[in-house]
Amino acid sequence: MLTFVGLLIGAAALLWAATLIAGELRRGREEAARAQTLAIARAFAPAIATVQNDPRALLTWQPLARAMRSLFPDAFAALDRATGATFPFTTDRIQAAHAQWTAEWLAWERAHDAEYKARAAEAQSSPSRLDMIESEKLESYQRRYEEYIRVARALQALITP
Repeated sequence: MLTFVGLLIGAAALLWAATLIAGELRRGREEAARAQTLAIARAFAPAIATVQNDPRALLTWQPLARAMRSLFPDAFAALDRATGATFPFTTDRIQAAHAQWTAEWLAWERAHDAEYKARAAEAQSSPSRLDMIESEKLESYQRRYEEYIRVARALQALITP
């Protein structure tokens, strides 16, 4: 009988120790998951700020975010829950970046046109200089327009992958 009680006490102690160990392992995994989530949030914090000022930054950061989301789905799900939206860039944020890019293009286009109209007005008396200004205006416009179209299409592709 005494041996049975000893075995019972030993089994209970072993069960209690196993429960403590399992709890510590679970807390360790939870802490590691929190640390991973925090590291991801810290990694994307500069990107969120950068995208506010430069919509082109999304062309680098969004594909990286998509890849990281597939590698660490639990961490991104936690961040999505915490922010109440898709972390780090919502579809609305990407659409806003596209709109910002377009607005910046239109402002540049107006300024470009005004600058070259003023330069052309100054050069009215010199036909060769006028041709040079017109050629320069066209080249400048084409370079900038190519960039505008390339970025606009890439941003649109991020909206509808």
